[in-house]
Amino acid sequence: MNDHYFTSKPRAKHDRKVFTAELRGKTYSFQTDAGVFSKDEVDDGSKLLIDTLPLQAGDLVLDLGCGYGPIGIAAAGLVGSSGYVYMIDVNERACELAKENIDRNGIANCEVLVGDGLKALPPGLQFDWVLSNPPIRAGKAVVYSLLTDAYHSLKPGGCLMVVIRTKQGAKSLAAYLGELAGECGTIAKKAGFRVLKCCKPLHT
Repeated sequence: MNDHYFTSKPRAKHDRKVFTAELRGKTYSFQTDAGVFSKDEVDDGSKLLIDTLPLQAGDLVLDLGCGYGPIGIAAAGLVGSSGYVYMIDVNERACELAKENIDRNGIANCEVLVGDGLKALPPGLQFDWVLSNPPIRAGKAVVYSLLTDAYHSLKPGGCLMVVIRTKQGAKSLAAYLGELAGECGTIAKKAGFRVLKCCKPLHT
């Protein structure tokens, strides 16, 4: 592959396909393509994060680095019609697929924005949850900057949840997020992945 999925305009030759996946008891259909992350199936890390989500009806959620949309689409199902999900990715091809997949699955409480980090969001938003399966291949400096911005976009009491391979820097990321938030816990482990969770204090 000439480039990886953390790029605005993938050069990989198109190879579109459709598959179905069961996420939190619902069956979803996903259109994917070459040049996006995990194009053949929902990856194990994203599945673990989705299975761990404690979202409630009415929550405002950000899926940061959404790819073709499985985490954000599953989150939209969990927060219901009174909640809302924003999905962001730098990869334009991934964002187009995510928009298609929102339509394919009849999701009304969700929208996709193309952007590098949180810059594309409407100003002033504060989230109950920010969810991310971050682009580790982009490097620690990029990932840590994205997640720092994500943490600062939380409401007081809001939480950031990140899935990462244990062997790709999970412990160092947990330490970094712990310094940022005061505490960071590992709330799930499976298949070589960890889900990290840190929350913004209710009172500062």
